[in-house]
Amino acid sequence: MIIDSHCHLDKLDTSHYTDGFAGLIAAAQANDVSQMLCISVDTEKFDPMMAQIAAYDFIHASAGLHPLSVEHLDCLSLLELQAQHPKVVAIGETGLDYFYQQDNAALQQQAFIAHLQLSKRLAKPVIVHTRSANEDTLRLLREEADQDVGGVIHCFTEDWAMAEACLDLGFYISISGIVTFNSANDLREVVKKIPMHRLLVETDAPYLTPVPHRGQQNEPKHVRLVAQYIADLKGVSLAELATQTSQNFTQLFLSPQ
Repeated sequence: MIIDSHCHLDKLDTSHYTDGFAGLIAAAQANDVSQMLCISVDTEKFDPMMAQIAAYDFIHASAGLHPLSVEHLDCLSLLELQAQHPKVVAIGETGLDYFYQQDNAALQQQAFIAHLQLSKRLAKPVIVHTRSANEDTLRLLREEADQDVGGVIHCFTEDWAMAEACLDLGFYISISGIVTFNSANDLREVVKKIPMHRLLVETDAPYLTPVPHRGQQNEPKHVRLVAQYIADLKGVSLAELATQTSQNFTQLFLSPQ
């Protein structure tokens, strides 16, 4: 069984399923997906997201504010309340994104620090988004992250030096469908080096659909394709990779800190 460690279930179009959202979840289960982590990126949409997944005990949640959603810090007190929901196992998606938005870098950093401090207070791992911001991301992780609580660098696309630095900080690294893209040769070489016991797999659905379904909406059922691709890169069976990444997920998110 495989765990999709990062998906945005509330952003998926389920109209092509007769049973709607239930059909989407059933399709994931039919593809050996046993658990999912539904990621919050906006405090205003947290309650509807939680209502959508409430009936599924195998769907976990996070509470966070995406770096591209940071406009002010007024919502941080609300975020702390949301993070204490019993289904919430992680803080984020947080981090720094200078690729799409650098003019508010200082505000992004303040929000990231607040998430890292909240992660420490609640002993819930942090989910980190980083793009074109390696230096500041590493600096803030070193200064503010609780290595005993840890976290994951989601949808990793950086070089081995960044991967090694994150691993040295005790973080896990999650790989998405990007690894299947023709342009991802450098990433594939990095993935080969990531230790199996520090690896997670994800879809980031509805985004980053893996080959051969690029151009279509991504869904949790496609995490099996990501896992199979990584297993082939590493020369192990799908069963071995699925077992190890599921153990990693459980260790990071579901074990008492």
